[in-house]
Amino acid sequence: MTRNLSVWNSLRPFSVGFDSIFEEFDRMLESTERYNSNYPPYNIRKINENDYKIEVALAGYSKDDIELELKDSTLTVRNKAKEKIVNEDSNGVIHKGISTRQFERAFTISEDIKVKNAGLNNGLLNIDLERIVPEEKRARLININ
Repeated sequence: MTRNLSVWNSLRPFSVGFDSIFEEFDRMLESTERYNSNYPPYNIRKINENDYKIEVALAGYSKDDIELELKDSTLTVRNKAKEKIVNEDSNGVIHKGISTRQFERAFTISEDIKVKNAGLNNGLLNIDLERIVPEEKRARLININ
């Protein structure tokens, strides 16, 4: 997105070196149209100062149906298979209310966030994330000469 149209322009006079962050936020805002679906529902939890959890409700899916990909700063959850067609004769189903439709849900994560673990249990995909703060980015006291 061009600088002139950025919603972050009002912050630029008060910041130095944040251009890449503003550009990333602009990219995220543009991508909301792509992922504007409410499916599948999810929660993002902050466990403590450095640990987070993303919970994605995936009733009706097995772990073999799900793909979890981390590319650059985008963590994407999608199903691999096409929607399963269920008719009235299939396993006695007369009403199909649990969705198994095609989906893709993306999360933008910071470069200092690492995926620790992912597991599917009772229809809930749990993705454990951890913030790894390098020594050079940790708070430190600076001597004054």
